[in-house]
Amino acid sequence: MAKGSPAIEGAEDLRARASARYVRMSPMKIRRVVDLIRGLEAQEALSVLRFAPQAASEPVSKVLASAVANAEHNKQLDPESLIVTVAYVDEGPTLKRFRPRAQGRAYRINKRTSHITIEVESVLPTAPARSARKAAAAPVKAAPAKAPAKTTKAAEASEAAETTEAAAPPEVVEPEEATEAPAEVAEETEAAESAKAAKATKAAKATKTAKATAAAPAEVTEPEEPSETAESEAAPTTMSATGSGAPPETTTPAGLVGEADETETDTSTEEGTR
Repeated sequence: MAKGSPAIEGAEDLRARASARYVRMSPMKIRRVVDLIRGLEAQEALSVLRFAPQAASEPVSKVLASAVANAEHNKQLDPESLIVTVAYVDEGPTLKRFRPRAQGRAYRINKRTSHITIEVESVLPTAPARSARKAAAAPVKAAPAKAPAKTTKAAEASEAAETTEAAAPPEVVEPEEATEAPAEVAEETEAAESAKAAKATKAAKATKTAKATAAAPAEVTEPEEPSETAESEAAPTTMSATGSGAPPETTTPAGLVGEADETETDTSTEEGTR
């Protein structure tokens, strides 16, 4: 693709890069950690590096955090929309050291260095772009759609007629009659049931009263007849015991007899003194 094309310019605006050079660690050890975060979201990659047990996770996480900060402050990109698209490790210069060994020999020690490079890219959703295009195209279409006053009045009259026609169908009474018919049937059935219940209660009361009146005379006359016969039978026995029409003798208690004698003696003494 040629330089200066809009596709390349837009892609460069959505990318940010960070690198760390001359890291005192072998590239082989760092590449194991970089392979873990390649293709992940920036925030997810940071959380993975935070809990990774390798020693190389610390310098790699610093480089990734620097790339996210560059995208946020330099390119004004959203940190939540960043993805790790490019991550690689290059070999830096090697420091040569030696270690003394037996019999005066010296063995070489290679202290390797690495260059870590991480690039993040923002992935924007497609929905906002479409809505922005629609908003930009809306005023252009609305500008020529100006009508004179006469046409607007005709449109208003047609709209009023449509509204009246649309409002007319709800005035139909057919659904109301359909709803009222079951209610009337239910009321008639309830009235018939209540009338039947009232008749049944009246019949039950009439039967109870008839039974009560039929049983009442038998209960009253039975105890009265024996009492009258008993009095009539007891009267001749008392007459026969006293004699022919003689009143019965009255008995007085023992205490009253002494008082009567005293009164008789008092009266006799008063007559003797006179």
